[in-house]
Formats: sequence, structure tokens, C-alpha cells
Amino acid sequence: MWDVVLNAYNWFVALMLTFKATDVLDIMVVSFIIYNLIKIVRETRAEQLVKGILIILVAYFIAGLFNLKMLNTLFTSFFQFSVLAVLIVFQPELRSALEHIGRSKIAKYWNKISGGDNLEEEKIKKARSGIKCVVEAANNFQKTKTGALIVFERQTKLGEIIDTGTIINAEPSVPMIGNIFFNKAPLHDGAMVIRDGMLYAAGCILPLTQNNSSVDVDLGTRHRAALGISENSDAVIVVVSEETGTISIALNGNITRDYTRETLNAALEELLIPKHTERSERIPITSGAKKGKKNEKDKE
Repeated sequence: MWDVVLNAYNWFVALMLTFKATDVLDIMVVSFIIYNLIKIVRETRAEQLVKGILIILVAYFIAGLFNLKMLNTLFTSFFQFSVLAVLIVFQPELRSALEHIGRSKIAKYWNKISGGDNLEEEKIKKARSGIKCVVEAANNFQKTKTGALIVFERQTKLGEIIDTGTIINAEPSVPMIGNIFFNKAPLHDGAMVIRDGMLYAAGCILPLTQNNSSVDVDLGTRHRAALGISENSDAVIVVVSEETGTISIALNGNITRDYTRETLNAALEELLIPKHTERSERIPITSGAKKGKKNEKDKE
């Protein structure tokens, strides 16, 4: 017993003598990657896929342990194409992870250093003008209970979404937004995309949320579409309920509701107008706005 302890001690001392500062950095980077991979797969469909892969690995180990040649050959053939299979199966999660990296603080600091984050005063004026028009239009929709779905594009470009609709690329105005979402208009069923303060496209089709387990069953297609695009991008989405007239904001897979004209304007300015200080990526919970995915009783 003493020899075992002594050997273990000598092995540990020998290992520590070869330990360098770069090894500490290496461990920290790998730990960071593993931690973020766990965050990506947790509470998503990928979690079940990971469990399935672990079961296959255990079965492969047992097949080798008991020398089950046929089963071992089958698993060996399977694992030859495992890298390609993982890329295909986890494509949505990998894409989401890469987009998240692109929106990280490191990427934002790089934009500041390279000058890409320095917007001119004219662009800020356009953004404020677009926000004002959307707020006024949403206020009118709230009174008339007209359904609307308006997407503010930010860092993540929505070219694939825009391609499903009709390009307009016009200066936003309250009458134009009202005409687009008039219930007999050709483009009223889709989403409107605001890009750089311009009314860029309308009638766009958005992906529905895949996180159905945590979404109230009473949420309709319009709100599920808002959640879906907010899960796949950093866009800010304004939703007006056709049934109740409730104004909501979707961001990062969460939705808040019961906005008024004033609280909606304050929330959109905080999220969309660039500031010198770091902007919060959470939905501003202003007075009169309720947070949460549940208890939204809109059917559309």
C-alpha cells in the first residue's frame, strides 16, 4: 500500500515539474469550450441526441469487452462516418453557436477597433425615425386590433428571410406600415423587416420556434414565428396581437408583452440605438410590460 502511495506521489511530482504556464492556458481554453458546449446542448433537442450518442459509445465499449465481433464491426463502420454525421445532425446548434460567437463581446470589440461599429449620425437619425414610425403604427394597430409582425435586423443579417418576401427598401412611414398590415393587403400575413432604419422587405416568412416544451400552447403562429427568428438571430421583433391588440417584443428566445406607446419606444431605443456603453441584450422591462413566454392568450 505504501509503495502505491509513494509511486503516485512521485508521478504527481514528476508531472508538476513538467507543468508550464501554457498548460494552464490550455486547460482553461478546453474547459471554456466544454462549458459552452454543455450550455448549447442543455434543454434543447441536441440534449437527447447527445444521450443517444453516449448510449452507442457504451454499447461499443461493451461489444469490445465481450469480443462481440459482428457488433464491434458494425460500430466501427458507424464511427468512420461519425464526424460527418455529427455535423449534419447538429447543424442547427452549430450554426446557432457560431452566430453567438459572432455576436460576442470579442467580436464587438473587434468592430470598435476596426471602425466597423462607428455609425454616422445620419444612420442614428434613420434608426430613430424607423422606431418612431413603428411605435405609432403599433399604437394604431393596438386600437384597431390589427395583427402585425415587425422585425428589426441588427448584426445578424436576415438575407434568407428577406428572400422569402418582397423587397420594398423605402423610407418608413406610418401610413405605409398600416397599408402593408391591412387585413386585405397581399403582404399582411408575413413579417416586415426593418434594415438600417429603412422599411426593407415585407411578406417575409419566419421560422417557428422549436422550443415547444416551454412555450404556452395558447401562443399563435405569429408569436411563435417571432420567438423562432429571435432564437436564430439577434433581431428585435415587435408583435401586435390581432385578437387582443397586445403589443409584445421578442428577443433571444424570450417574449415580453403589454407594451404601451411610451414603453415600446423606450425599449426599442435602448435595444436599437448604439451607445458608447455596452448595451444590454435582455429585453428592457419597462413599466407596463410583463415578461415571459406564458399566459399570452393570443391565437393568431
